[in-house]
Amino acid sequence: MSDLSLTVLGSATPYPEPANPCSGYLVSSGETHVWLDAGPGTLAELRRHTSLDRLAGIWISHLHADHCADLLTAYYGALFADLELAAPIPLFGPPGIADRLAGFLTNGPSRSPVERAFAVHELSDGHRAELGPMTFTAAAVEHGMPAFGVRIEAGAASLAYSGDTAPCPAVAALAKNCDALLCEADGPVPSEVHHTPEDAGAAATAAGTRKLILTHVGPFLTPGEAVTRAAARFDGPVAYAAPGAVFHLS
Repeated sequence: MSDLSLTVLGSATPYPEPANPCSGYLVSSGETHVWLDAGPGTLAELRRHTSLDRLAGIWISHLHADHCADLLTAYYGALFADLELAAPIPLFGPPGIADRLAGFLTNGPSRSPVERAFAVHELSDGHRAELGPMTFTAAAVEHGMPAFGVRIEAGAASLAYSGDTAPCPAVAALAKNCDALLCEADGPVPSEVHHTPEDAGAAATAAGTRKLILTHVGPFLTPGEAVTRAAARFDGPVAYAAPGAVFHLS
């Protein structure tokens, strides 16, 4: 069995499609599981593989709703459903994430007890977290708001995730010599906040990554078009993060 696996829970943007939730992934090493981004619809798909009370942690790249909205229902599941948490679930996210959640969840004069469900750790550039056999190293990226990519390592295996970002040196740095780069390829034209497929291919080439996995393909591109365009800038294998796909890294 490989040291590290990536299961695609969803990859749609900016809102869910039939049979494809928004951005969300399950990263696993052995029996350790981490929910990576929590876009709408991904909690239901997560439950096909594991449960909230078995997660080692949740890691959120930024606070746009298509990457974090299912934290709201996860809060209810963690506290008011059929689960009994041994401790709050470690939640790694941009500064202010707890208050953002509480702002939506609070319905009376008392603030909702977000911290009963989640043990919140605010990300910063270079932040490192050890979750079971996996190491998560964050890097600030350029998305017009606090946003982070991450490099995940377990044993000899490695995965980098861009989050949402314009092309920036941090993406190639995170992905340097890694087994796979999971990179957004949102739009058909250059953007100040997103990658094109060509940008994703160029980032993978600059990093020397062995495989490129395209995600967050926007509504004005088909996955096939995105893969073809990325492959023009990257000589290695290019795949699409289709919902339900599993990638084993080693």
